[in-house]
Amino acid sequence: MPAYVIVNFDVLDEEAGAAYATAAQQSILSHGGHHLVAGPAPKPAEGVWGSSGFAVIEFPNMARIREWYDSPEYLRARNIREGKARVSMMFVEGISPDGFSPSP
Repeated sequence: MPAYVIVNFDVLDEEAGAAYATAAQQSILSHGGHHLVAGPAPKPAEGVWGSSGFAVIEFPNMARIREWYDSPEYLRARNIREGKARVSMMFVEGISPDGFSPSP
């Protein structure tokens, strides 16, 4: 079942942000993931959204997300952004085609 990485981010150093984006994208693709949404944070319909960027990344399943996140390739990308961007990230399970979430 698909699983998703949801990311809010603020880039503090544009050069490091571009280097991170390249390294992160390569690591995502090599672990079976792809971006569904990426770019500037949209204007919120309700509430306050405190970041400048937003991304949703789809992977085949939660195990693949964990493999990607712990991989040497993504560790290198995370090291590039260290102190150069503020990132909030969460991993979420998708739902089945019938609309029901998997049992915990």
